[in-house]
Amino acid sequence: MTRGAGWNIGEERALPVDADELTDLLHFQQGVISTKQALNLMSRAALRNLVDSDRWRHVHFGVLVAHNGPVTAAQQRWIASLAAGDGAPALLGGRTALEVLGLRGFGSDRIHILLPAKRREADPPPGVVVHRTRLLPPRDVRLTCRPPCTMPARSVVDAASWARSDREAQTVVAMVFQQRLTSLDEIREVLGRMPKAKRRKLVWLASADASAGAESLGELDVLRLLREAGLPKPTLQRVRTDSSGRRRYLDLYFEEWGIHIEIDGAHHLDPQQAWLDSDRQNQIWIPGDRILRFPAWVVRAQPAKVVHDIRLALETAGWRG
Repeated sequence: MTRGAGWNIGEERALPVDADELTDLLHFQQGVISTKQALNLMSRAALRNLVDSDRWRHVHFGVLVAHNGPVTAAQQRWIASLAAGDGAPALLGGRTALEVLGLRGFGSDRIHILLPAKRREADPPPGVVVHRTRLLPPRDVRLTCRPPCTMPARSVVDAASWARSDREAQTVVAMVFQQRLTSLDEIREVLGRMPKAKRRKLVWLASADASAGAESLGELDVLRLLREAGLPKPTLQRVRTDSSGRRRYLDLYFEEWGIHIEIDGAHHLDPQQAWLDSDRQNQIWIPGDRILRFPAWVVRAQPAKVVHDIRLALETAGWRG
């Protein structure tokens, strides 16, 4: 029974109404199948014939693809899932799960797999990292994804725990909230039952700030500096209308003292963007507000300078601490 043997890579085909089990499985797993799965649906001789005729090929021990062409990124994830799961799909986790769930612009150079602590681990392919957990309730799992993966909030907490640095962990949190993949309530619920999660406090503070309106990692950095220095907390992404009637978004705004903090990323170096920044600054200055601008790299490299200038501006405007 090998009716599903002619899988075309890079093509999502509609399944015929009378599709057999093999065709259905290959469709769901994007052309990747484990030896165990295949032998449940065909004889060993039929499987050997598919491989010997170069219609299928082995890509890892116990894992095959139903074609002889290049392997796609989606198929690499399936290979990792089936290989690490010893023939049955294992869950993608962390940044890999977030990528499957829709996170854009922050792909990982490794594939992260999450296994229950008692589940046997097979030999994973190169570039695949297997993590284990004793806490994996059904509500943390999304089986309908391809491959199955952890839910967004759980994926964020795990990604931050597995990150190579605090900076990477903060970036994950900022981008997930920026792209609206999870909510603060969902993060709170996951952290509440994972009291030993690595970087737990960092995840909570970064999530709280991001959900309140911080749009970039630079803004999260400044909020952390303000908190540590005992300075007031600004309003994030405050909307105001300028003299021409246009809506302006203020990164961080101390409304009581009329001070606006702008964090400039690399795109602000573009000449056209620089003029837009200057025009926005002019429109803010006209009514009498003060504005302080800091490049994101200065926030990282000279945090004491940033805190000093903001404190001085607040004190000059009447803040008494």
